[in-house]
Amino acid sequence: MMKFIISLLMLLSVAVGAFAQSSPKVDKKALAKQVQAEFLYAWNGYKKYAWNHDDLKPLSKSYRDWHAPATVLMTPVDSLDSLYLLGFKKEADATRKFITANLSFDKDIEVQNFEITIRLLGGLLSSYQMTGDKKLLALADDLGARLLPVFDSPTGMPYRYVNLKTGKTRDPISNPAETGTLLIEFGTLSKLTNKPVYYEKAKRALVETFRRRSKIGLVGENINVVTGEWTKTDSHVSGAIDSYYEYLLKCAILFDDRDCRKMWEESIAAVNKYLADEVRGELWYGHADMNTGKRGATMYGALDAFFPAVLALSGDLDRAKRLQDSGFKMWTKYGIEPEEFDYQKMEAGDPGYPLRPEIVESTYYLYHYTGDEKYLAMGKTFFEDTVKYCRTDVAYTGLKSVVTKEKRDYMHSFFFAETLKYYYLLFAPPATLDFEKTIFNTEAHPIRKTW
Repeated sequence: MMKFIISLLMLLSVAVGAFAQSSPKVDKKALAKQVQAEFLYAWNGYKKYAWNHDDLKPLSKSYRDWHAPATVLMTPVDSLDSLYLLGFKKEADATRKFITANLSFDKDIEVQNFEITIRLLGGLLSSYQMTGDKKLLALADDLGARLLPVFDSPTGMPYRYVNLKTGKTRDPISNPAETGTLLIEFGTLSKLTNKPVYYEKAKRALVETFRRRSKIGLVGENINVVTGEWTKTDSHVSGAIDSYYEYLLKCAILFDDRDCRKMWEESIAAVNKYLADEVRGELWYGHADMNTGKRGATMYGALDAFFPAVLALSGDLDRAKRLQDSGFKMWTKYGIEPEEFDYQKMEAGDPGYPLRPEIVESTYYLYHYTGDEKYLAMGKTFFEDTVKYCRTDVAYTGLKSVVTKEKRDYMHSFFFAETLKYYYLLFAPPATLDFEKTIFNTEAHPIRKTW
């Protein structure tokens, strides 16, 4: 019997060895070139059907402007640093000149401060740092000044919307992501223009959000910026809260800000205590009540998938690797990740997929920190599935459902700014970008400490 077992083990060992030898290593160079090709394919589709507009609608071959009939050139500005990073210098230079010649924020339009900050302000600042084009910095400064009225609330936390021409604000019911995801952009603008007001306003908003955490250290999902009262006490690391935590850590690093470091350390301790959830031996992060810590929904999702990157950046590689494994399981359940996923039931909550980048971002971070080729293989799977299910005859588009794979008619600018950028950086030579001297804003715009 013992001889039989030994023989069986030897056969298994040979089989595993043969499988390992037959499994080809990921060809980084070939994949980087493929990402470049798909970027150019989608970019040319945008240019053909939506140039001078904010976003492409690939199925109808039309466009959407966020503040129609005005355009803020969302896709060109959001994509500009990606064009440079992926090596399309001639195209990038032409796009940059088009932006500086045509983009104006002197418009009677009401914009959402958070989205405009992370996409446009962040994009202008990173592209300025890459090119030295002072017209980009002037646009950023003009935009920053027009956004400043959002901070004129009794608490210092920003209103959600502001009119770029009149400065009129509205909507006091906000969330930690929108009140706390501003300091990288406004702080960088402050350093580059020598105008302290930008840093001061954005940091106060972050601090005031943190000050209103519960006794157990958590923040909720909705807060009134006039009264400072929470209007929804559900706590998690998903949309409406996610990047608040990201910026506590990243601002501590980028600006050597000790306050941000202390806020991050206290916050992550509470998040790991009350939101981390062990299920079937897997690590997930779910929902809990901010005041009691009582477990709520067992939901994770495409937006939550940024968290392994933040954990890795903080030095917590063990949790980062385990959570990324869970994210991979979420992705492979349907062949692409859903917007929301019930990890207890192992089924989609919200089945949509709008070309999200977060899981790719975390793959890139983990490959950087570990050098483990497992993450290259993981990224290859994500990329090939994206091509398989989201490519159209002119560009890429999101999915209404990852279960049915039915497409929806929209390509977000973040597909260029984040998703394809992170795919490329994962497979490209490390010298493409100096990771150790770069902090990405939440829209993947790389910021360097040049001050």
